[in-house]
Amino acid sequence: MDKNARSDLPPRSPRLAAALARLDALINWERRDRDASMRRGLAPIEDLCARLGFPERSFRAVHVAGTKGKGTTSALVAAALVRAGLRTGLYTSPHVVRVQERVRIDGADVGDAELAHALERALDAREAAVREDTDGREATWFDLITAAAFVCFRAAGVEWAVVECGLGGRLDSTNVVYGEVAVVTNVDLEHVNVLGGTRALIAREKGGIVKPGATLVTGVEPVDGVCADDDAYGVLRAIAREQRVPMVRPARCAWTSSTPTMLERNAALARLVLRVLGRRGVKGRDGRALGPELLDDELVRRSVLPGRLERLHAGATKVVIDAAHVPSSARLVVEELARDPELHGRAFCVLALGRDKDARGILKALAPAVDRVFCTTVASGPLVDAETLVREAAQLGIAAEKAEDPAHALARALHEAGSERWVLVIGSFYLAGAVRAHLLEEATTWPKGTRR
Repeated sequence: MDKNARSDLPPRSPRLAAALARLDALINWERRDRDASMRRGLAPIEDLCARLGFPERSFRAVHVAGTKGKGTTSALVAAALVRAGLRTGLYTSPHVVRVQERVRIDGADVGDAELAHALERALDAREAAVREDTDGREATWFDLITAAAFVCFRAAGVEWAVVECGLGGRLDSTNVVYGEVAVVTNVDLEHVNVLGGTRALIAREKGGIVKPGATLVTGVEPVDGVCADDDAYGVLRAIAREQRVPMVRPARCAWTSSTPTMLERNAALARLVLRVLGRRGVKGRDGRALGPELLDDELVRRSVLPGRLERLHAGATKVVIDAAHVPSSARLVVEELARDPELHGRAFCVLALGRDKDARGILKALAPAVDRVFCTTVASGPLVDAETLVREAAQLGIAAEKAEDPAHALARALHEAGSERWVLVIGSFYLAGAVRAHLLEEATTWPKGTRR
């Protein structure tokens, strides 16, 4: 494998490897620049699902969108549903190391054989659409993996699935599901070339997962005096009224401090989802209505996903990996880590960013917390070149240097940090995957750490 490529571990199954090779021949917008030319729409996946016997109708669903925290919120809701004794599926994206991470059943990654079979069925459905010249002929990589996930859920007898949006919501492939609870964790400027250049426009896209009869749960808060272009809360409120559905958000008492961590905010949203499900009559295997008590602090700590404020050790050096890729998310990461008593001094940072990201804004957010930035890139993703990041950092007065690839960047950062300082890896899931795979055999998780 190219040392500069995203470090997807090869599947153990030759059958799955063959299915993934067929899949990788399709357009994969996760690995391309996402802009106005990106094909979006539900017709291709609707065609696939019809050919597959509508697997998305075989389970009940919670549908989750948002700029940040949507993966963690999804994982927390799914963990609580498993605890309640319900057969539970979890669909998230992107993966960090193995594609199987995207499809989980009762808390475990889907098996190679099961995923291979589902992908084969989805790919065969697309080939039939090509022959018959129907909408499914335009299905992309993400359409196919999404349809395959739903086939896996049906085959496993999943009762409830928690489905995370890939990008946006209204036209995202996952929006073929009917989410009885639709969650919009938050709204910030991201993928503006695709979703729109204001928070209001992006909120309209993310709120497009709300359907009649559902309940909208959101962490977006009203802001006094905000202009219409920034009024994400107002847009979501309007969508709820259009669809005639209730809209609820966590009460301030949902967290104990005035500056809750990202994990506390996500857990509060997940607990509110459980409360809403209980009020909608959803019961666990014991016959009791679901409620927030299912998600205690211990389950929260055990249930978050890789690459989300994940703490690892590399020898004696503490390493924090987070895929935050918008300035507001990077700022929250910095603020949260500043409160961690186990992290001493300023970090040595490994950074890679997508070409459509606000590099200057992210570097400004990181500046108070980092001593030096080791800029790199990952060839398999649509990432900016390292030289550009170094120039941006220099213009802001931030010490930075180019590293040939993530392995070299990590080695340089670890050397500088030693045992007294720490390393922050941030900016991209591609970078998180490359670094995490590099550390997997030698690194151990950081027992006392909390993750988003």
